[in-house]
Amino acid sequence: MEDQNNNKKNAQFSIEIKPDIAKGVYSNLALITHSPTEFVVDFVSNLPGYPKAEVVSRTIMTPETAKRLMLALQDNIGKYESQFGQIRFASDQQKITLPFGGGHGPQGGNIS
Repeated sequence: MEDQNNNKKNAQFSIEIKPDIAKGVYSNLALITHSPTEFVVDFVSNLPGYPKAEVVSRTIMTPETAKRLMLALQDNIGKYESQFGQIRFASDQQKITLPFGGGHGPQGGNIS
């Protein structure tokens, strides 16, 4: 039984990234909303000279995956700041909360 558990811990899997996904999209704003069963992250591009901000990507994930993402971001931001220095916000306003409805979940959303 212990060998089976060790094999599960050492199991690896392959991840493929298609070229159109690998090039990525630029986002300088994220809208995060949730329901009891999922988190929705809309990545937005808000550029000067354009009349509207545009959602460039949407990711829907389970609450467990969202928490794993949060922990991975905390870890990576810590590593980044230890190498390059503290990340500073452009303004004192770090988070704006918006009341979302209409399918985005009853809990509201955050802009990050």
